[in-house]
Amino acid sequence: MKKLLLSAAVLWSMTAAAQTIPQTNKEGSQYQFTVLKNLDAYAVQNQGQTGTCWSFSGLSFFESELIRNGKGKDLNLSEMFVVRKMYPLKAANYVRMHGKANFGEGGGFPDDLLCLKNFGLVPQEAYDGNRQKTYNHAEMLGIMEGMTKKLGESNTVNPNWQKALEGVLDAYIGATPENFQYNGKSYTPQSFAKDLGLNADDYVIVSSFNHHPFYEQFVLEVPDNWNWEKVYNVPLNDFTTIAEQAVMNGYTIAWAADVSEKGFSYKDGLAIVPEKDWADYSAKDRDALFTQPAKEKTITQENRQLAFDNYETQDDHGMHITGLAKDQQGNKFFIVKNSWGTAGSPCNGYFYASMPYFAYKTTCYMVNKKAIPAALAKKMGIR
Repeated sequence: MKKLLLSAAVLWSMTAAAQTIPQTNKEGSQYQFTVLKNLDAYAVQNQGQTGTCWSFSGLSFFESELIRNGKGKDLNLSEMFVVRKMYPLKAANYVRMHGKANFGEGGGFPDDLLCLKNFGLVPQEAYDGNRQKTYNHAEMLGIMEGMTKKLGESNTVNPNWQKALEGVLDAYIGATPENFQYNGKSYTPQSFAKDLGLNADDYVIVSSFNHHPFYEQFVLEVPDNWNWEKVYNVPLNDFTTIAEQAVMNGYTIAWAADVSEKGFSYKDGLAIVPEKDWADYSAKDRDALFTQPAKEKTITQENRQLAFDNYETQDDHGMHITGLAKDQQGNKFFIVKNSWGTAGSPCNGYFYASMPYFAYKTTCYMVNKKAIPAALAKKMGIR
């Protein structure tokens, strides 16, 4: 996941409450939404000019988990701490694979879990990644890509290359703290995560593709799954059932999906899958799709799989599902928190994603394993 947003607006104020979003997707729209569940989350953040959505969405998910458990009041977790910890690991993997692996800003929810388990977490005030007006890692990434590409193509590798990479990271986004003070107490990143009560083993990542057996785990074949982490594979009906029931039972979801579809329009506050192909609509009818509820495409396991196999569905963007709503026709939509700030957003940094869009364009999602219905969890081998 490496969706970028070119914006300078960054919002850091924190409010531990279910966010208020309009009952329609944008001004002038005929959509009327009734909220079925609206779960607590902190304020919308902005990833700036970086492809680090996976960290912003993953840590927003962790923050909501803390709120649900009555911990971490007004806590803003540092997204760049996770980013800083993952870069050396991604670089080492790239070099060991002789440049035949992915290296860049993109990542996935396994990265968030890996950081939590191996390195801990820190609050934003302890590490902000040298944020200026906005995050922008383009220059730093260019230097690191040049270093790792040359190493990947070499026949021999100087073992000191990792020190050089760490030096670049320290210069641009800073070294991570070994100790810090927070609310009058001294912590290490590991002790801070432990004090919060976050445990990486409490979370699972779920997907649904029929090129692997259902109710087993498989390595999700997307470029940003650089450490080849496994996900749980379930049929599409179970896939959507788990997500919907999780939200209705008070659990938010970290959501990885493709947002390159014509039916995804952040400026319109809506993500839908029109019944017909986009080219079959007139310009007027296309505009109406975002203002008038209409029938959407029926999503099956087969057309979902085809879209993944032919690269129409890719691992574009990480977001955070914090609620569920229905329109006046009874169609259900997830309420989604984004990480592109609030400027230009009719829903204050949120948007509505239809159930067909979720079923069609999701690559995977992360959820607390307690949110999975017991019979399904047993069938999946989750304990």
